[in-house]
Amino acid sequence: MSKKRIGILTSGGDCPGLNAVIRGAVKASGQLGYECVGFLKGYEGLYDPVRYINLTPKNTTGILNQGGTILGSTNKGRFAATVGVADRVELDPDLLAGVQTTINQLGIEGLVCVGGDGSLAVAQQFHEFGIPVVGVPKTIDNDLSATAFTFGFDSAIDCATNALDRLHTTAASHERIMVLEVMGRHAGWIALHAGIAGGGDVILIPEIPWTYEDVCHKILDRESQCKRFTLVVVAEGAELPQGGRVGEAQSGAQERLGGIGQIVAAEIERRLHRETRTSVLGHLQRGGAPTTFDRVLATQYGAHAVRLVLEGRFGEMVCYHPPEIQNVPIIEAVNKLRQVEPYGSAVQAARALGVSFGDQVAEESPFAMQIETSKAATANEVELDADFVLDLAEAGAEEALS
Repeated sequence: MSKKRIGILTSGGDCPGLNAVIRGAVKASGQLGYECVGFLKGYEGLYDPVRYINLTPKNTTGILNQGGTILGSTNKGRFAATVGVADRVELDPDLLAGVQTTINQLGIEGLVCVGGDGSLAVAQQFHEFGIPVVGVPKTIDNDLSATAFTFGFDSAIDCATNALDRLHTTAASHERIMVLEVMGRHAGWIALHAGIAGGGDVILIPEIPWTYEDVCHKILDRESQCKRFTLVVVAEGAELPQGGRVGEAQSGAQERLGGIGQIVAAEIERRLHRETRTSVLGHLQRGGAPTTFDRVLATQYGAHAVRLVLEGRFGEMVCYHPPEIQNVPIIEAVNKLRQVEPYGSAVQAARALGVSFGDQVAEESPFAMQIETSKAATANEVELDADFVLDLAEAGAEEALS
């Protein structure tokens, strides 16, 4: 009798840690008596033509610290399920039926889908069709709901922080303004975390409206303190003050963002007549070996994805709620974009250090809004607790009278 099988694929943009997930899933599968099958080129390998390889602990040895994915990946093709931020595209029922046939013929008991919001949107449609899938959250953007961190994010921050460390010395030497454009799409997590870790002076993100006047004011304020250089970190998805994002529309796919760094640098130079340079990290943030954090997180994700298959928890995704790996329905992860909270603790801490987000801030404690938000949240929790107690009392009274 042949062994039970688990399938795995990597879809969407690549990032450090994909191979660590594959390795974790393969080793866990072997320990639990399952064979593992890896489909090539993402979802495309599932049907017409079906392309896969058998994965074993032997042929996955040594991939833990490798970037990219040994299975290949794509974010284009027949399985594109999102266009824009949240516009779902229904997959062809014949395509879904073909995938179902492949799964049945290969005797796969569960398919592990590793991907970001678009790829997991496909996995959700698989689940609705009756295909046994579980999800693993992957994206450098860290914009998936229902998980504190996606693997790949920490490695992208590490890359961007390293770039800022290098730009800091050359900016100081030549008294220049340096603008660093980072990835992140519609969320500013990379810009925020790298900006804090790399000592950025201005951080521009999609979640906080900004103006050139306030950016220039920060630069002049630094000069008044004899600091004749400035580091500006801008997320690729930040909106321009006049509205709109910088990017290139693509037919049947999400907009390709990029180019805002050059626009910001040119406008600063025009207004202040200061020497300004731009660096765009681009796909450097996707390549290279994963950080220690991403290796550990991705390995846990791979192992716990196998657990979900064993438990029959299809249509669910592994997630990280520190310090534990848990699981939630995939729909919770793809239903809403996870963005930076404008009054969250990281933003408040950055403001306390003197970092500008390109917006006009009242002359008060940077923690004031956070305190008011916390008070409101506590009041809401008290109100909910009171309602809960009242419901219990009413239920008890009804039971006593019955």
